[in-house]
This record gives sequence, C-alpha cells and structure tokens, in this order.
Amino acid sequence: MIKPEILSPAGDMECLSSALNFGADAVYVAGKNFGMRTASKNFSLDELRNACDMVHIQGKKLYLTCNTLPRNKDVVDMPEFLIGAKECGVDAFIIADLGVFEMAKKYAPEVERHISTQGGIINYESANAWYNMGASRVVLAREMTLPEIAEMRAKIPKDLEIECFVHGAMCVSFSGRCLISSFMTGRDANRGDCAQPCRWKYHLYEENREGQFFPVIEENGGTYLYNSRDLCMIEYIDDLVKAGISSFKIEGRAKSAYYTAVTTNAYRHALNDYMRDPEHFVLQPWIKEELEKISHREYSTGFFFGTEPGQTTSNGGYIRHYNQVAVCEGYFDGVATITQRNKFLVGDILDVLPPSGVSFEVTAKKLTNEYGEEVESAPHAMQKLFMSVDKEIPVGSVIRKKLLT
Repeated sequence: MIKPEILSPAGDMECLSSALNFGADAVYVAGKNFGMRTASKNFSLDELRNACDMVHIQGKKLYLTCNTLPRNKDVVDMPEFLIGAKECGVDAFIIADLGVFEMAKKYAPEVERHISTQGGIINYESANAWYNMGASRVVLAREMTLPEIAEMRAKIPKDLEIECFVHGAMCVSFSGRCLISSFMTGRDANRGDCAQPCRWKYHLYEENREGQFFPVIEENGGTYLYNSRDLCMIEYIDDLVKAGISSFKIEGRAKSAYYTAVTTNAYRHALNDYMRDPEHFVLQPWIKEELEKISHREYSTGFFFGTEPGQTTSNGGYIRHYNQVAVCEGYFDGVATITQRNKFLVGDILDVLPPSGVSFEVTAKKLTNEYGEEVESAPHAMQKLFMSVDKEIPVGSVIRKKLLT
C-alpha cells in the first residue's frame, strides 16, 4: 500500500506558504498564462522560480498548470512559457491539450507530464494511451466511481500515477468542459475565464406568456439549476487509499490562504492517522469539524459512490460559520504579533489553528497598535497589532472567530 500525496492549491505566495506550513506534499500553481484560474493572482516567472526554491528546500514538489485549451493565436507563446517554467525548476506540467503535451515533450522533456482532469480520462485504455505517449500521471475525470478507479488501477502500469480531486468546488459540466460562461458572458471557461453562471439563480419563462415566469422549484424561493455541491471525501480516506489513488488533490487555486491551510491540515492528519493504523482507523471528529470552519457549499461525495446527487438547488451561496481574523507573525512572553484579516474585539474568544494542526481557543485580553496605543478592536485589514493572550500562539497560526448564529 502506497501512501498518497496531499496536493494543495496555491493561487499566490501566501497560499503556497500555507500549503507547506500545514502539511502538503506538493502544490499546484499557475503562471500568468495558460492556467484555468485567471481570477487568481498566479505566478510571474520570478515568483515561480522563488516558489520552486521554497518547495524544493522542504523536499516537496511543485506542479504547473498549463491546462487551458489554447487557440491558434495562443500556441505561439507556449514554447517560451514551457522553457521558462523548466528553467524555474517545476516538477511537472498539468496538461489537457494533446498539442501542448507534444510541445512539452519537445521543449521541456525532463519535466514530468500530468494529464489534467480537463482531459476527461474515464477508462483504463485512455490512461494507457497517455502513458504510452509519455505521461507519468493522469488526473481522472471527477465523474468516476471508486470501483471504476480500482479497476483502472489494476489495468494500468504500476508506475502510472492516479490523481483525484477529493475536496472543493465541483463543475456542473463533464470534466470541467463547460460552455455556459462563453454563451452567456463571452468569457471562455476553457481558457481559464469562467464567470460561474452555474451559481446564478434561474427561472423558467413560457414563450407565449410574455413577462410571466415560472420558477423551477423544489422548495420556496426558486432554484439554482446548475449549482453543484462541494466535494468532501474526508470521511472516506480509507476507501480512497484502497482504490489505489496516488495523489489526493484539493481544489481551490482561486481561494484564500486560510482555505488552503484548513483543508491541507485536515487531509494531512486524516491520511496520517489512516496510514499509521489502517486496521483500526476512525476519523477523529475534530478533523471533520475543521472543514466546517471554512466557507463552503453543501458537501457531497460527488460521483465516487455513484448515487448521491451533486446539485444544491436551494441557494447559490456559501455556508460560513467562522471568519479568519488574523495570522500570527510572532510570539513572545504572552504577546502575539498578528496581522489582521477581519474585525474582532478585545475579550473575544478566538479559535487558533497552528501549523501542528490541532486547534485551540485563546482570549484576546488586550490589543495594542504599532504606535503602542491600546485599542478595543481590530477594524483595519492588514493592520499589524500586538495581542495579549492566555496561551502561546505558534508563528504561522491562523486565527478565526466563530460567527454569531
């Protein structure tokens, strides 16, 4: 039994640091071009070089997405992009397009090639074909069940790795190949510019009754026809390992460093616990609770078990029980140096998630600003503050506050 890697998303350097601090084995990022998340800050060539150095110093890996479906006018820039990334030291390219795959072999042959979920791989013959062309890993379509993955594992070469998404946002379209955004907004989802119209609220109109609409509803309030639930497989770590998955991938390159920290930490601890004692594995309740402390849509197990519905039709928004309020930059003699993220008050009970991974509570006893003035609240984003607390807060900890219900 091989221990899978935890593969975390990073849309910028802060997210990259969070992934590494909280236990990722590898991170996946995008450059300024050819990535499927143009909304993220993404990495310039200099940033990519620094990111590779940071990752490799810790013995981890960095994968670069070039998984858009480029048009003719785009591919002329691909050789320079691939060569630049190779020189930065990326460990693998994540590729969806056959032409890009062949260019990667030509211009950066020493860099591994992973086939993106956009490639729609859903059977072992497709996986074997990519392997024979030189792929070292396949990122499976999210529509596969665990029995199908186990069968694929048995019918592909042992050195061909299988990567699967285990957590995060899902797409209403097969393997992420969607045209809704292009049709409705002119923004091409297959080139990284999705406007997410699947999250919008829709009504049905009857063409002969102008001005009248007919809500398509399950309950009062209309429906979100295309709105997929978020994937969460934290309770099924044992099933994922037994299916032969090599890499557990967390979705979220457009999400915050806080999201990256919490999700990476949860899957890191769950996997470590399972690998330590597979015969007696029981998910610790606090691990599941951690994933309720990030913003998320209703959770589901996606297609892994083949039967659970993937849509949430009652709303298009997020479930949020906690806000991140600060990050700890230092600690000495009962005082934590923090950078504020959201407002909180003196006297608040705060929830701390340290890099060691098990959360605990502290009380904000006193706040002082950088001028030595005592303040009653932290109202300014990114403000540096000194917080007197009743417990030590390790550097790198994320600090959050439970929202009133």
